[in-house]
Amino acid sequence: MTSPRQQGVVVLASGNAGKLRELAGILAPLGLELKSQDLFDVPEVEETGLSFVENAIIKARAACEFSGHPAIADDSGLEVDYLRGEPGIHSARYSGAGDAANNAKLLAALAGQPAARRSARFQCALVYMRHARDPMPLVCQASWEGLILEAPRGANGFGYDPLFYVPEYGCSSAELAPDLKNRISHRARASALLLEALRQR
Repeated sequence: MTSPRQQGVVVLASGNAGKLRELAGILAPLGLELKSQDLFDVPEVEETGLSFVENAIIKARAACEFSGHPAIADDSGLEVDYLRGEPGIHSARYSGAGDAANNAKLLAALAGQPAARRSARFQCALVYMRHARDPMPLVCQASWEGLILEAPRGANGFGYDPLFYVPEYGCSSAELAPDLKNRISHRARASALLLEALRQR
């Protein structure tokens, strides 16, 4: 059910509470209130795109259509150069069995490879759509360079964070303090670009 339209409301095309908190704080200076798509009964959509940008647009369009509000969606994942960009857009479902299995599959695929062949990056595409037929969505993309470790390290974060080594800090993403990670990650960088783009618009 679509609720009565509220001024300044933007729908996040996700039910992820952590993502909602992170992006809500970024949009607050613009007087925009970010709400989860769960409040508007937006169904999960099939991510049929071949890129992070395409999948983000698919999710944002669905959130706009079912909520009647502008929407923001992100699609993100890990690219490993030696694996020709895998797991890429399939990062969350790489193994089909969750984070631990995804990490185990990645380690097996890189077994025996030296550091020079373990270069990787997290990618994030953020899309803002004014309405479901928006002919010119705002698209902001950012990446975060690193290396894949030979074994997991750290207890913070999620997904591939325990395997993603951040050279500037000499530790894995999962060993970073959460507030630091939220300032330097791929999603943080893409969010900063989106904030500037919205200010200009």
